[in-house]
This record gives sequence, C-alpha cells and structure tokens, in this order.
Amino acid sequence: MVVAVGEIVRNGVVFDMKNWEGGDVNADNLPQIVEQLFSLFEQRKIDYLLVDGVALLSYIDGRNTQDVDFILSPQSLKQLPELIITEENRDFARAAFSQLQVDVLLTQNPLFEWVLRAYTTEQRFGDRLIRCATVEGLILLKLYALPSLYRQGQFDKVNIYESDITLLLLRYSVDMAALLALLKAYVIETDWLEIRQIAQDIQAQIARLRQRQEMFGQNDTSDKE
Repeated sequence: MVVAVGEIVRNGVVFDMKNWEGGDVNADNLPQIVEQLFSLFEQRKIDYLLVDGVALLSYIDGRNTQDVDFILSPQSLKQLPELIITEENRDFARAAFSQLQVDVLLTQNPLFEWVLRAYTTEQRFGDRLIRCATVEGLILLKLYALPSLYRQGQFDKVNIYESDITLLLLRYSVDMAALLALLKAYVIETDWLEIRQIAQDIQAQIARLRQRQEMFGQNDTSDKE
C-alpha cells in the first residue's frame, strides 16, 4: 500500500529546497485539501483517472511530486467550479484547488479519452481506493508527451519521463510493440518514428543494465568462492 496522496504531495513540497525560503504554501494543510478534492469526485460521481507522478508511485519508488494529475472530460471539469483554472488549451488545463496545483489532461484529446477508458485500475493510497492509470497507460502518456517536450527544449522533463519509462519497464513486463502500434494512430508519422526510436533506445539501455546485473552477480559468486 502507498501512503495517502496528500502525504505524497506534502512530502514533495517539504523536501523541495526551493520552498524553504519565501514559500507561501502551508504544507501541513495539503493532506486535508487533497482529501477534500477526492471527496468532491465521489460526491459528484466524477469520472477521473489519476496519472503521472503520484500514480507512478503505486508502481515504482522514489518520485517526488508537488501536484496531482488527472484525466477528466471537459464536462467533469465544469462540475468542479472549486478548481480555479489558471491555464487551459484543447488538451490541457491547470487549476488551483486551494493551495494544491491540479493538472488535467482533457478527453477532447482522443488518446487521453482512450487511456481513461482502457487503461484503468484501482490502487490503494492510504485508506482510499483511487482510480489510477495502469503501467501501460502511464507509458503511453509519457511516450506521447516526449516529442512536444523535445521541441520545447524541456530536457529536465524529457529526462524524468524517459527515466520513468525505463523504471517501469525494468519492473513490469510490457508489450511495447503493441503500445507503439496503438500510439501510431494518435500522432503524426514523424513523431511516431521518433517515439519508436526513443523506445528502442530505452530497451537497449535496459538490456545493458540487465547485462551488467548478470556480470556483477557472477563476480559476487566468484568472490564468495
């Protein structure tokens, strides 16, 4: 079981040195704020899916995050007037819910709609069962985002996303060929070719890691003998 979402976000704020001076967020309030948000989802029967950083922590360790990310329909977003929209386009909205940053992938994007419908599971965070993207859903979303991040020169996020994909593939058995074939319907041809190359590079890196693991394992055996 993973700790409650509110605790994850609170820890992300507390352990970020940029917040240590001049920060205006009271981190101790964040767990209660997050619980209020999920209670609103339940009360209004919002069809949501938890994705990105917090969702990732149900599968791998060590990822800090200071916001929560969801896939929602535009209609669901309208049912949540408590979310104050600060940025919005066709595919994405950023909102503030009290002191909490909420990033929303909108189902007007066909891939986000598909992930919401087809790549959903339930994970326990603290005492709450939460609808969460599957491993395959998270990989699809991260691969889809990479061409745009490269174009914008957001190499810090590129590094994080590619690392996230690598860690997921190291821990879980995933049919990457099937995911790439699915993704081809949602991106332009040139982006898909680059995504395929990125996936091949990641898989080559994983093969090298496995090879070194085996090599060092053999060395350990010989040392004990």
